[in-house]
Amino acid sequence: MSEEMNQVEVRNFEVGDRIKGQVTKVEEKQVIVNIEASKLDGIIPISELSSIHVEKANDVVAEGDELDLEVTKVEEDALILSKRKVDAEKAWDELEKKFVSGEVFEAEIKDVVKGGLVVDLGVRGFVPASLVEARFVEDFTDYKGRTLTFKIVELDKEKNRLILSHRAVIEEEKGKHKLDLLQTLHAGQVLDGTVQRITDFGAFVDIGGIDGLVHISQLSHEHVEKPSDVVEEGQKVRVKVLSVDRDNERISLSIKETLPGPWASIGEKAPKGSVLTGVVKRLVSYGAFVELYPGVEGLVHISQISHKHIATPHEVLKEGQEVQVKVLEVNEQDQRLSLSIKELEEKESEFPTDYELPEESKGFQLGEMIGDQLKNLKK
Repeated sequence: MSEEMNQVEVRNFEVGDRIKGQVTKVEEKQVIVNIEASKLDGIIPISELSSIHVEKANDVVAEGDELDLEVTKVEEDALILSKRKVDAEKAWDELEKKFVSGEVFEAEIKDVVKGGLVVDLGVRGFVPASLVEARFVEDFTDYKGRTLTFKIVELDKEKNRLILSHRAVIEEEKGKHKLDLLQTLHAGQVLDGTVQRITDFGAFVDIGGIDGLVHISQLSHEHVEKPSDVVEEGQKVRVKVLSVDRDNERISLSIKETLPGPWASIGEKAPKGSVLTGVVKRLVSYGAFVELYPGVEGLVHISQISHKHIATPHEVLKEGQEVQVKVLEVNEQDQRLSLSIKELEEKESEFPTDYELPEESKGFQLGEMIGDQLKNLKK
C-alpha cells in the first residue's frame, strides 16, 4: 500500500479506538500487527505488551496471535497500539469481583523483586514477602515460574494498586481444617504429634494442623522439673487426648498416658524373694513406704522393720534413708508390694549380752577358784 493510502487509512482511527489485530512479526522491542478489516499495520511497543516488565516481546506474544488492542497514538502513516490497556480494563472488572467475593485463584509468579513477588493478572499484582507464606522465607529465588493460590487483600484501581496474599489462603485452609479436626477429636484418642513449642508449664504439640497442650504433669510418670528436660521442639511424640473444648478451641493431651506405667512388669523387675535397694519416702505409724523405682513404692510393715520390738518406725528409720529390702509379695494389678528389712538382718543372740553374774558370785576371783581346785587334787 502506498504511503498516501496509508495516511488515508490512518485518518480513519482515533486515540482510544478498540481494534483487533493479528501478529505478523515479533521483534525484540516491538510487535507488528495487521489491523483487522484494513491493510494497515500497527506497532505495539514492548512497554505496551504487558502490565509487568518484559525483557523480550516473544515472552508475551507469537506470530499469528489475535489481539485486542487500543489505539494510543495516530502517526502520519502508522498506528501505535497497546495490548496492556485493554488487558488491564478487562482485568480490573474481574479482579473487583474476586476481591468482593474473596475468591481464591491461581496465578504464576512472573518475577521476584525486592520485597516480594510480581504476578501478571492483566494488571500488575504484588505479593509482599510477608504475605507469601505463613512462615519466614529467606530467599524467594526459586519461586519464579511457580503457580500459587492467592486472594486479593487490597485493590485500588485509581492508584493502580493490587496486593495479593498466598498466606491468607494457607491460613484460611488451616482454619477450616482446624474446625474439621475439632469436630472429630474425642477424649481417649491416641495420636502422633510433633512438639511445636515448650513453655514453663508444658509443651504444645501439633496433632495435624491444630495444637494441644501437654501439661507438665502429663509429660512423664516421673516428676518433671522443666518440660525441656524430657521433650524438645520438633520431637515426634505419641499423645492421648484427655479433653476437647470446642468452644475455646483447647485440647488437653498426655504423653504420660501413652507410656508404660511404672508398675508395668513390676513382677519381673521386683520378683518375690529378690533383694533391692530403695529409699524411705514416708514413715507412718504402721510402717515405712520405700521407693524402689520412680513411681513404685512398697510397704515395709512395722513388724518387718526390725527383729527388735519397736513402737514406731521413726525409732530406726528416717525419710530419705537408703535401705535394702527383700520382696515378700508382689501384686501388679493392685499395685502393691510387701517388703521386709528384718529378713536381711541377722537375728540377735538368744542370750542377752548384758547378762550379769549372781550377787553371791560377785567378788570371786579366778585365781582363788583355781587354787581351791589344786588343793582338792593334793588331798
